[in-house]
Amino acid sequence: MERVVITGLGLVTPVGIGLTESWQALLAGTSGIGPITLFDCSKFRVRIAGEVKGWDATRFIEKKKLKEMDRFTEFALGAAAMAIQDSGLELTDEERDEAGCFIGVGIGGLFTFEKTKQTLMEKGPLKVSPYSIPGIIANLAAGQVSMTHGLRGPSYCTTSACSSGAHAIGEAFEWIRRGRAKVMVAGGAEATVTPVGIGGFEAMHALSKRNEDPAAASRPFDLGRDGFVAGEGSGILILESLSRAKKRGAKIYAEITGYGASSDANHLTQPAPHGEGAQRSMKMALRDAGAAADSVDYINAHGTSTPIGDIAESEGIAAVFGDHALSKKLWVSSTKSMTGHLLGAAGAVESVVCALAVAEGKIPPTINLVDQDPECPLDFVALTARERRVRHALNNAFGFGGTNCSLVFSHFEG
Repeated sequence: MERVVITGLGLVTPVGIGLTESWQALLAGTSGIGPITLFDCSKFRVRIAGEVKGWDATRFIEKKKLKEMDRFTEFALGAAAMAIQDSGLELTDEERDEAGCFIGVGIGGLFTFEKTKQTLMEKGPLKVSPYSIPGIIANLAAGQVSMTHGLRGPSYCTTSACSSGAHAIGEAFEWIRRGRAKVMVAGGAEATVTPVGIGGFEAMHALSKRNEDPAAASRPFDLGRDGFVAGEGSGILILESLSRAKKRGAKIYAEITGYGASSDANHLTQPAPHGEGAQRSMKMALRDAGAAADSVDYINAHGTSTPIGDIAESEGIAAVFGDHALSKKLWVSSTKSMTGHLLGAAGAVESVVCALAVAEGKIPPTINLVDQDPECPLDFVALTARERRVRHALNNAFGFGGTNCSLVFSHFEG
């Protein structure tokens, strides 16, 4: 099988637009959570989110093309453009047939959906835009990126709630290592800071209501946590077969070595007891990578800041990694403490974090962790970033419906 390496990264997040800006903000422990500005939320119980600030889509997209797409697609195009530039990727016409695009999206075009419904109710069906459906459907992030960059290989969207972006990367990894593609643009995108998005999660009592102190609202593994904070953005990775990357002299951030997926088969929204489904996902990824549990130096946790979810994940990690985790030799952090929960984009943004942790030996912190829950007895890199050599990093992404995905990112060795 082909080995698969990461040669380019792109980020659009609540803490920055661009790889360097986002990464430096995460290492500095900067919160991207603030008051919602994208709509009037005065009647909502939850009035905070992780919005992408200062977004100008025309940096990456022709103005006349914007009418075709929703905000989540704009983010995907921006992150993809930056990732491709970062990789120095150039494709011959022949290679385009073996270059594809998988972008995971958890929900899709809520901005377009809500705007279309308003137009329909206020002005009637004859005023509905012909771009409404292309704006709403989730696969148009991958579709628009494929069209923009001439990627004629496989193109589709994985939709598995908050695991969507991670599953997209895992599936892209599989296509390359089986020899069915040479290059894949893979990741996730989401933009659901809308009345329906916030209202829906608010009705489930899933969101933090810490409106008066938004920067402290997302607090994974802390006793004071009261729910997640919705976020938006995109993370895109350029994956290449090792043979192709070496032939062109590409820089290599990390190698993807393991992919695990499982289902809790348990509950609509709650994780399986003791993170049992997550345990199977992590074990599968480790087996796939051929990595011993005690060789993993860092986990970017799903860590959403929900009372039940954080405990279940902690129990799952402790069960899989044993003394390596409980003796705190394994470092774990949740960057959702800074970005909020990017839903379908979360696993992709956090995969970028893992790749950078492997490449640079820097571990971003879990901010707001001032009173650690004793039921979460791991080393969560509280408050301040650290440095260490990272042989293997693991990213966890879990979602409603009991879907779980784990990915292993390894230090590249020749």
